[in-house]
Amino acid sequence: MQSTRLPGKVLEEINSQTIIEIILKRLSQSKLIDRIVVATSTNAENDILEKEVLRHGYECFRGDEENVMHRFYDCADKYKAKNIVRITGDCPFIDYEIVDECVNKFLKADVDYLSNIQPPSFPDGLDVEVFKFSAFEKTCRMKTTPSEREHVTTLLRSMNIFSRFNLEAKHDYSSLRWTLDEKEDLRVVTNVLNFFKPNIFFSWKNVLDLYKKNQALFKDNQNIINNEGSKMNKGQKLYKRAKKIIPGGNMLLSKRPEMFLPNLWPSYFSKAKGCKVWDLENNSFQDFSLMGVGTNTLGYGNEEIDNAVIDSIKLGNMSTLNCPEEVYLAEELVSMHPWADMVRFARSGGEINSVAVRIARAASGKDKILICGYHGWHDWYLSSNLEDKKNLNSHLLKGLKPLGVPKGLTGSSIPFQYNNFHELEQLIKKHRNDIAAIKMEVVRNKEPEDDFLKKVRDICSLNNIILIFDECTSGFRECYGGIHKKYEVEPDIAIFGKALGNGYAITACIGKAKYMNACQDTFISSTFWTERIGYVAALKTLEVMKRLNSWSLITTAGNKIRKGWIDIFSKNDLDAEVSGISALSSFAFSSKDNLKYKTFITQEMLKRGYLATNSVYSCIDHSDKKIQNYLKNFEEVITEIKQFDSGAKSIDNYLDSEICHSGFERLN
Repeated sequence: MQSTRLPGKVLEEINSQTIIEIILKRLSQSKLIDRIVVATSTNAENDILEKEVLRHGYECFRGDEENVMHRFYDCADKYKAKNIVRITGDCPFIDYEIVDECVNKFLKADVDYLSNIQPPSFPDGLDVEVFKFSAFEKTCRMKTTPSEREHVTTLLRSMNIFSRFNLEAKHDYSSLRWTLDEKEDLRVVTNVLNFFKPNIFFSWKNVLDLYKKNQALFKDNQNIINNEGSKMNKGQKLYKRAKKIIPGGNMLLSKRPEMFLPNLWPSYFSKAKGCKVWDLENNSFQDFSLMGVGTNTLGYGNEEIDNAVIDSIKLGNMSTLNCPEEVYLAEELVSMHPWADMVRFARSGGEINSVAVRIARAASGKDKILICGYHGWHDWYLSSNLEDKKNLNSHLLKGLKPLGVPKGLTGSSIPFQYNNFHELEQLIKKHRNDIAAIKMEVVRNKEPEDDFLKKVRDICSLNNIILIFDECTSGFRECYGGIHKKYEVEPDIAIFGKALGNGYAITACIGKAKYMNACQDTFISSTFWTERIGYVAALKTLEVMKRLNSWSLITTAGNKIRKGWIDIFSKNDLDAEVSGISALSSFAFSSKDNLKYKTFITQEMLKRGYLATNSVYSCIDHSDKKIQNYLKNFEEVITEIKQFDSGAKSIDNYLDSEICHSGFERLN
C-alpha cells in the first residue's frame, strides 16, 4: 500500500476486481505451486490489504516494512518452505504457465536460484524467481545494504557461491512494459483488462497478440524505462512521483536534485542533526554543502531552539490575539542595529524583499529600483528580465524567465554590477527623478573594492535615494547582525532571513522610522506572519548565537575549508577560483568542463557519505575533525579530476548521472 511511485496500487479496482485479487486468482491456476501467501508489512496502512487478501480466501503474512528480505525469510520460515517462488505485487498479468515452466526447470536443474530476469527476455511484468530456502537463508545471515534488503534476492543473483539458471523466451520482448509502478502503467493495465473482460485468465501470449494488433492500447507507458525502480532509491522514486504532481518537483530551485546529481541525488531526508542528514533509507551523510540552503548555522536539530519551539507550541501557536515574542524580537533587532528604529516581519526571503521594496516605493513616491544581487522570485525583481532576458544572469541565477510578470513593469527594476560604481552613477544620472531605492546584497562572491559600499551610501544620501541592504544570506555570518556592520556602512532599510531562525521560517525588515512608517499608508499584511513559532525560534537562535559567538566559529570553519580547497587545487595544478564570504564559500573551475567536474565531485563524495558540491555553508557542527575528513575525501576526488583535466582520462566515461544544472531550467 505504501508504494513510493503509485501508493495503493494493489487495491486499484478494475471491472470490480482489485489488482491483488486478479494476481492471486491468476496464480491459483498454477499446477506446481503448493501454497500462496501474500507477504506484506505490519504498517497499519496494510490492514486494508490484509482484509482484501483474507476476503478471497488467501493467507497473509505481516512482517518488516523496511527489511523486505527478512520479511520473506520470516514468512518462508513460518510456513516451512523448502523452495520459494517470488512474485511481486506489480505483475497483474503474471502467467501461471510461465510460473510452472520456471518451477519445473528449477526442480530439474537442481540450482539454488532460477529466474527469467537475468537477463530479461519476457515483457516486464512477467517476472518469476524460484530459489531454495537454504540458499536464501545464507544471504539473510550476511551483512546487507539497504538496497539488498529492499530487493530481497540481490545476493542470490550476484554471488558466485550460488548456482543459477535463467529461463529465456524464444524472442526478446523485454522492451515491453506490462508492470504496474506508475499511473501510466495503470492506464495500460486498465486498457488490457477492459479488452479481455470479463475474462481475467488470458495468457501472456494473448496480450502479446493484442499488442501486435493494437499498440495504441499500450502507448501510455512506452517512455518509462523498464526495471528503473530496481536501480533507484526511495528518494529518487519519490521525486519522480513528485514531478508528476508538483510543477518542477519541489518548492525551491536550490533543492532540486538536478542542481546536484540528476537521477542519483537522495532528494528527501528522514531526519537531520548537527551537520548530518539521513535519507529515506536511513543512509547518513555529512552535509558539506548547503546546510538547509544557509538556514542552519547552529546545525540541524539544535536542541535549545527546538525545545523552545516545542514549549511554545504547547502554549498555542496561533490565537486571535498577537504573540508577545514579535515585540521582543523587534526590540532585539533594533538594539543590535542602532541606526534602525522599526521592524516588520514575514516568513520567507521573497516576501520580505517585496515588503522592503513596497515600503521604499510608498515612502519615496517613486517607482524604479536599482538592484544588485539576488532578491527572490516576485514580480518586482523578475521584471528586470522583461527588457533583456539576460539582465539577471550575473546575479546568482541565470535563465530566470519573467513569464507571468506584467509587461507594464518593464524598466521598473534595473540591475547594476557589484563594484562597478561608474555604471551605478550613470544609471542614477539617467533615472534620478524616478529612483525609489538602491537595493543590493552587501557582499556575496566578491569583497567591496575602492570604498564601493561607502560610495553607494554617499550617492544615495546625495540624491535622496533609499538604500536597502539585502542580508537574507549574509546576515549573522560574520558578526552579530548584518554584515554591513563589518564595513561600517549603514543602510536606510535592511532585511534578514535564512540564519535568523536556524531552520524555522522567520524574516525581518528593519529600517529608519521615516521610511518604515509608510507601512501605515500601504497595505502589507498576512495571517501567518503572526504565528508564534518563527519569533520564538529567532529569539532563542539569537541567544545561542550571542553566547557562542557563532559567527566567529562558522567563519573559522569556512576559512579552513577554503584553505584546504586552495591547497588541493594548487597541489593538483588545477585552475579554480574560490570566492564568497568565509562562511559561504564556493569554487569554480576555469575549465569548459566545470559543470562536469562539479557533477563528478558530487557523485563521488556522495559515495563517500557526503552531501557535497562546489559550495559550503559552514555551521558550528563543522568541527576540525570533520573538516579534515571531508578534505581528505575531497582530495581523493580531485586527484581524479586532475586526470580528466590533463586529458589522461575522459570524464564522460566516469559520470553516472546527467550533468547538473547551473540555473533555472524547465523540468518535464
